[in-house]
Amino acid sequence: MKNDANLFDTMFTMRAMRRLKPDPVPEELVEQILRAGQAAPNGGNAQNWGFIVVKDPNVKKQIQHFYAKAYDDMVGPHYQSIIDSMEEGAEKDKFVRQISATKHLTDHYHEAPVMIVACLNVGAAGANAGSGASIYPAVQNMLLAARALGLGATLTSRHMIFGQEVDAALGLPDDIKSFAILPIGYPEGNFGPVGRGPLEEIVYKDQWGASYFT
Repeated sequence: MKNDANLFDTMFTMRAMRRLKPDPVPEELVEQILRAGQAAPNGGNAQNWGFIVVKDPNVKKQIQHFYAKAYDDMVGPHYQSIIDSMEEGAEKDKFVRQISATKHLTDHYHEAPVMIVACLNVGAAGANAGSGASIYPAVQNMLLAARALGLGATLTSRHMIFGQEVDAALGLPDDIKSFAILPIGYPEGNFGPVGRGPLEEIVYKDQWGASYFT
């Protein structure tokens, strides 16, 4: 089968876009993104998922409250401890810029024109270590679709620190849990190559630690 170069271009330039314009996103583009999510593989083809498109400013603000609280209580102090431990230089500067973008998203989370909340029916037993396997492929499909349509997005799951409160704000019943929220809008920045380390450092042959490339 011939490789689709456009697909690979999309994957390799799908940066996390944390600075979004307030311009509205056309409904037909939102529907394309949702259809891409629905096309994803899932355990047993059970399709025990659901997607909430959030546009109501009041609901978005409720979500942002807990998203920001998680940053202030846990995530922000952790990042700051890392910054404090780093030596001055290009690596620290890069990390500080990354955290600045994360803080910008935190403060403006509710201003994203559209949020798509990816949910899964976890049943009476609740979520377990494997639950995400049936919802995160759909999340990835939606991220790729947004990129292909020229829209910025990023995978966020920090709200799960206060998952019970956020799920209540979304009106979810007890057996439905939110696993990711995608803030979507036209990006303020530019798409470009994603920053990842050398493949040789993470791929092994047959057993952990045995290099695949030698």
